[in-house]
Amino acid sequence: MLSTVANIAIDCADAYRLAEFWSRVTGRPMDAEDRPGDDETEVLLLPGGPALHFNEVPEAKAGKNRLHLCLRPDTTRDEEVERLLSLGATFLEDRRNPDGTGWAVLADPEGNEFCVLRSEAERAAAR
Repeated sequence: MLSTVANIAIDCADAYRLAEFWSRVTGRPMDAEDRPGDDETEVLLLPGGPALHFNEVPEAKAGKNRLHLCLRPDTTRDEEVERLLSLGATFLEDRRNPDGTGWAVLADPEGNEFCVLRSEAERAAAR
């Protein structure tokens, strides 16, 4: 027997607001039934596949995430970092190397860390 990942749950203070941010990041829709004020919301990443599920919790985020998302953009890594910053992300750590390898660590509006990797085109050009 096997299990399928249905969603990736993210605790937060404002589920709808954070789902809106991640919907803009991924270009994927929120669940059509979600409304402002809902204490649970989802961003549908893949048809029938895992979703980002946002749960409102009373406690604030404390410490570094033990699980985080890594994004591979369809544009360049650096262009995507700039786009995400304009959407409300915060730049946390620069792990980019002079040779073009590496990644950038950002945080969403509630402080959840995530990484921006090089695009497939950037990886292919370096090979």
